[in-house]
Formats: sequence, C-alpha cells, structure tokens
Amino acid sequence: MKTLTEKTKGGILNLAKLAGVLMLTVLAGCTGNDNSLPSAQFVPIEEGPGPNYVIGPLDNIQIFVWRNPELSTSVTVRPDGRFSVPLIDDMVATGRTPTQLARDIEEKLSQYIQSPIVTVIVAGFQGPYAQQVRVVGSATRPQAIAYRANMTLLDVMIAVGGTTEFAAGNRATLARVIDGSQKEYGLKIDNLLKDGDVKANVKIMPGDVIIIPESFF
Repeated sequence: MKTLTEKTKGGILNLAKLAGVLMLTVLAGCTGNDNSLPSAQFVPIEEGPGPNYVIGPLDNIQIFVWRNPELSTSVTVRPDGRFSVPLIDDMVATGRTPTQLARDIEEKLSQYIQSPIVTVIVAGFQGPYAQQVRVVGSATRPQAIAYRANMTLLDVMIAVGGTTEFAAGNRATLARVIDGSQKEYGLKIDNLLKDGDVKANVKIMPGDVIIIPESFF
C-alpha cells in the first residue's frame, strides 16, 4: 500500500507531465502556421525537365525564319504581352510556349511567303507573373525570380542573397495557390541556411510567394 508521500510524488510527476504537454501545445500554437511541406528530394537525371516554359512580358525572344534572314529578328515582349516584327503587328506572346508562338508566326507569315518555317528561342527570361517566384520581406535582395525546373528553397535563397541580419527566417511563410485556393506553409530558412538542415529544403512551384518577416528583437 502506497504511503501519502509516494502518492504526493506521483501526483507531482503527473502534473509535471501534463504541464509539459500543455507547454508543447502552446509553443506549437505560437508558430502561427502548423502546415509544412515535405523536404525536397534530389532530382535524378532520368526525371527530365520540368513543364514547358511559357513566355511572359519583358522576355527577349529571337525569331528565325528559314531562308528569310530579312524577317529573322530579336525582340523584347512589351509589358502588354505583345510584340511587333516585320509583317506582323501586335502579336500576343504571353501565355504561349516558344513552339506555340512559332506556329502562330508561321500562320501570319503564310499570308506573305510560301510555307514559312519559324523557330522561336527565348534569350532573356522573365516569365509571366503566374510562373515567377516572388520573395518579399527581409531578404537581402527581395525580387521576383523566373521559375526554373526542379527549383528548391535553397535555389531561391541563393538567388536573393540569403536573409538580412534582422530576418526571422524560421517564421517565414510560403503562399501557394492550389486549385484556386491560397494555402500557406511554414518555412525554416534559418535551419536551412545557418544549420545546414537539408530537411528544411522544400520544392518550389511556379507562382509561389515567400514572405520573410523581421525578428521581434
């Protein structure tokens, strides 16, 4: 039969365990965002490239018309998403892949030359806003980055020069639109950059927005 002292000790231990559980719950709630993304995996060579590139405003495109060098040219897509070249005025480029745009140009040129063969090459990459990755807040160089196939959080942080000395990297948030609904995920940028924790490296998708707040102190 347990003595009063043993019962008291047992009660204290139970209270301590309960307090520990409550403390963990409170700390979890203080993070503000319990959602997390799976760690990015190394991409095997056989996985191949990502989605086809879509042309956006301010992209520089090179147009080659076979056997018609006078029609071959280089042009920058205007902010309104259109461009003009000899024989073609105000053609829409945004939202088209280079191959799709080449077919569009061939259709227009077929009014003037017989069976044109066109190749479009993107030389300067910006991409449409829906394809860009934007970093705001306490990054060294906040900016919009053209999405690249198999991009990860580490790639993005290298592009923006990391975080400032006042950044709270482990309270960063990633906003992503999925099926028309915006979802937010917590990031552990400090763990990735300062501690080398590869588990904190996550896959980035076109259109992601990364928000890095400042530290409270």
